[in-house]
Amino acid sequence: MSRPSTSSYPLQTLSQRSSISGPSMTAQSNGTHDAPNRSRLGVTHGKGKKKRVSDADEEEALLGYSGMEEIEEQNEISRSSDIPPSAKSKNGSRTIPLQNSSSKSPFPPNVVRNQKYSIITFLPLVFYEQFKFFFNFYFLVVALSQFVPALKIGYIVTYVAPLAFVLAVTMGKEAYDDYQRYLRDREANSTRYLVLLPQPPSPIPQPSHLVGEEPISPSLPRPQTRSTPASSIRVGDMVLLEKNQRIPADMVLLTTSEEEGTCFIRTDQLDGETDWKLKLAVGETQKMGEKTVGSAEGSLYADPPIKDIHTFYGILTLRSLNPGPQEEQSIPLSVENVLWANTVLAAGSAVGLVVYTGKETRAVLNTSEPETKMGTLEKEVNKMAKILCTVTFALSVFLVALNGFRGQWYIYVFRFLILFSSIIPISLRVNLDMGKTVYAHQIHTDPEIPETIVRTSTLPEELGRVEYLLSDKTGTLTRNEMELKKLHMGTLVFGWDSMDEVAHLVAQALNEQDGAMERRKSSMTTAPGRSRRDMSSRVRDAVMALATCHNVTPVTNDDGSITYQASSPDEVAIVQWVESVGVRLIHRDRTSMVLRSNAGSEYTYDVLYIFPFTSESKRMGIIVRERSTGNITFVQKGADTIMARLVQKNDWLEEECGNMAREGLRTLVLGRKRLSEGSFAEFDKRYKSAQLVAGEERQIQINQVVSDLLENELELLALTGVEDKLQEDVKSTLELLRNAGLKIWMLTGDKIETATNIAVSSKLVGRGQYIHQVAKLKSSDQVRDMLDFLSAKLDACLVIDGESLQLCLDRFRPEFIHLATQLPTVVACRCSPTQKADVARLIREFTKKTVCCIGDGGNDVSMIQAADVGVGIVGKEGKQASLSADFSINQFSYLTKLLLWHGRNSYKRSAKLSQFVIHRGLIIAVIQAVFSSIFFFAPIALYQGWLQVGYATLYTMAPVFSLVLDKDVNEDLALLYPELYKELTKGRSLSYKTFFTWLLISVYQGGIIMLLSLLLFESEFLHIVAISFSALVINELIMVALEVTTWHSYMILSELGTAGVYFGSMAVLPAYFDPSFVLSKQFVTKVAIIVAVSSFPLYVIKAVHRRFNPAAYAKVAGI
Repeated sequence: MSRPSTSSYPLQTLSQRSSISGPSMTAQSNGTHDAPNRSRLGVTHGKGKKKRVSDADEEEALLGYSGMEEIEEQNEISRSSDIPPSAKSKNGSRTIPLQNSSSKSPFPPNVVRNQKYSIITFLPLVFYEQFKFFFNFYFLVVALSQFVPALKIGYIVTYVAPLAFVLAVTMGKEAYDDYQRYLRDREANSTRYLVLLPQPPSPIPQPSHLVGEEPISPSLPRPQTRSTPASSIRVGDMVLLEKNQRIPADMVLLTTSEEEGTCFIRTDQLDGETDWKLKLAVGETQKMGEKTVGSAEGSLYADPPIKDIHTFYGILTLRSLNPGPQEEQSIPLSVENVLWANTVLAAGSAVGLVVYTGKETRAVLNTSEPETKMGTLEKEVNKMAKILCTVTFALSVFLVALNGFRGQWYIYVFRFLILFSSIIPISLRVNLDMGKTVYAHQIHTDPEIPETIVRTSTLPEELGRVEYLLSDKTGTLTRNEMELKKLHMGTLVFGWDSMDEVAHLVAQALNEQDGAMERRKSSMTTAPGRSRRDMSSRVRDAVMALATCHNVTPVTNDDGSITYQASSPDEVAIVQWVESVGVRLIHRDRTSMVLRSNAGSEYTYDVLYIFPFTSESKRMGIIVRERSTGNITFVQKGADTIMARLVQKNDWLEEECGNMAREGLRTLVLGRKRLSEGSFAEFDKRYKSAQLVAGEERQIQINQVVSDLLENELELLALTGVEDKLQEDVKSTLELLRNAGLKIWMLTGDKIETATNIAVSSKLVGRGQYIHQVAKLKSSDQVRDMLDFLSAKLDACLVIDGESLQLCLDRFRPEFIHLATQLPTVVACRCSPTQKADVARLIREFTKKTVCCIGDGGNDVSMIQAADVGVGIVGKEGKQASLSADFSINQFSYLTKLLLWHGRNSYKRSAKLSQFVIHRGLIIAVIQAVFSSIFFFAPIALYQGWLQVGYATLYTMAPVFSLVLDKDVNEDLALLYPELYKELTKGRSLSYKTFFTWLLISVYQGGIIMLLSLLLFESEFLHIVAISFSALVINELIMVALEVTTWHSYMILSELGTAGVYFGSMAVLPAYFDPSFVLSKQFVTKVAIIVAVSSFPLYVIKAVHRRFNPAAYAKVAGI
């Protein structure tokens, strides 16, 4: 029987390259000295798996064939009596039958929903979000009061229109944003998947049936499937996944198209790492293949859903389908057997059993609900509005009290409140919102930060207040592109520019080896003594050791090209370097690997044991046997701190490791040990017996065996230096931000060693700065010791792993946060997405400072949403972080311009604008109060009709709003002196001090304008409105001019244009302005005197202050 084509299944292709393939998935210690016999059994398991329905139309046609109803009916009868429906316990654990016939599911539906509103909740929630702030609620009460005849003052539209405008803009934006979320959710929920239909029982293929013959043909020609939208997938469904399909729910991997039961998945949207992860199918169901796995009977127990993506425990119980007494087999499951939702199947095809759906999936559990963000400046303005409201109420009561609380005094109080409502001008909201639109446009159109998008237009000012920057590592600070830069062998050193010499030496040594193969005993050894080995053989030994000591798998793509996949980019970088010097990995499975030289010679190795890298061991080892010679070698690579005590004594390793670390390179020490058949047999025996020990003692015994027989007196072959390429301009960006006073934290899912290297190479850690590493803390005493040490060394960089971080937060939360927020740099490793978000929230809550989070992957979304300001980078890991962020940028270096320039301008301008708008409202309220006091405390408006509407719009709005174009320093100075940014974080541009200063200015100017109008024009009292209003408008135009630091053409135009409009309107408003009086010399002279008295003293005070106490930016600008 000919083998079906497997071109579209690269993992299957790679496993069939060699005549001997590795089948066993039961343990990493395969004991492959008897691998050839087992391989012949396993290689036939996957035959015929390519035949299946994957096209929805063809599949629907197949569903209608005549025998289908009979099979369905037989299935139902055979199972209905003895298979219970899916059961969910109170704590969330579940037992799932493999043949689930129940139509009802106790588990949540598999629906993706990121919408904030529904049609019913939209209006109530939007109104609540708007009116929960005092500012808006006050305007609502004032607007509604105008519908009560006794309280009506002036035109209703002057109170209702501004509020309606603000609400309409806000509701429109919220509705549009939520509709876009709905469209994205609908697309995700409607993606169709193939779900296996129930099949009649089919015996599990046994090895005895397969020796030297074809596998037993199942009763159905192919797996029968139905096309199902993702939202209809339920717990207990078996889903057939194709290459590049996103996994719709958490599922246990039952079988794959790769004969060994392996498959690769991409987890970039879950943990932020772009490397493919290897997953293993359950051994027993893998033997059944895609054709018959749907007929498996039994159940699956799974623990309750939790957030931890690195943990899973389950038990798969299978019932025998062979004739005779039924037997049950229980198989323990770990995280290696599980595919998490939102990851992507990278190659081949697979069948998985759904375990968790919807809100119980790990991806959803690690995603927090987005909250409506409100900027610090808006909160400050809100507080000031409350103060102003108190002042307004006190003033109203005071005026009524002076009148003796006569008549319906409470109505008079309310009318005064409405008269003085300009003290809290609703135009402030309109001006601030329009200002934010201008800032967003300036950011979006900045040519130096192209394609930057402002997704949350309410937060530009927050960019000018950031004190803590929390950054992801992979894809944010680094490109996740590794490259081997240096190979050090004691007396031989090869840099990146001398790799051609390495390739030449390797080729020379391999040619000599091939020519003298019969005279040699080993392909990985030369002469017995190290002193007699020549240069080329030493280089060859190091290269061949690097070529075999790894967990890299070559994957054949659809176009025939080969890419390397591994769980660590370091390993891929080393294998790619080995290929560049002439030794290529062409095949790898669980039990063997094949290398090929440039000359075409192939070197095949059996993989006997693999000791994978862990955070505890910090090393990776492998025992291989070269087939052509039978020689067995143990090769190990690892961190210098561990390997230094395992290798033979030397005088160069420690010094060179320090040199490479200072260059920002990730160091790996490479050693080896040759094993005789006898020594390997002894190790094999002791290791297997240690594996049978129960409990915690098992790992201790295993470690002891490896230490005694392998990890001692290793021959030191080489030291490698690998560079993780940084994003463009990362070093200069981090230095600028540090100088600007930002405390920078790096939160990553990567290993401690990797994160530390990147922190050094990116200059996140300063030269000579002490790095304090903390890992695997287990007790409160250990945490207390760490805190005591750090409290005495507050200039250190703390590097801490996720487990220790959680312990610190659980037991010493206040002490740890208090200490950590004082450190200049913190690096947190092995962080889950939820931990990242928790850290952001804790810093916000504890310090009350502005926190900015930046990331590029789906695992950063929770952190970005938890921050005051979230910045997403559009990168290799997709746009999920960018779409959920407040600001989207293309690379990390854009952050400098975004914070130091646009953030500065946005904050300074909004602070000035909000204070001036408050001043504009206060000054007219003071004039009204003085007028009412003099005229018998009557609650009658001084300026009515058009004057009341025009004051805040046509006569002052353009000049006041032009302040959003002001800038206190130019761009070059802001970026050259990042220390200027520190001043902004203190919040001095808008504070209680500046607020009360403007309050006093308003009282002074309002009082002067009204009192001088009455004194100078006592005989022309009928013209008091024209006199005081003209002085008021001209005073405001002069005040705007005094506030401007850098003139813009629009500012000049708005000043002159507004003055022209005002004086022109006098001619068309005879009810307010008598033309003959307005044109008189007396009017012009006296108005000029009033304006001079109200504004000139302020100019003098400002000039004196600027001369003797200049601001920091003024000092810099004068250099």
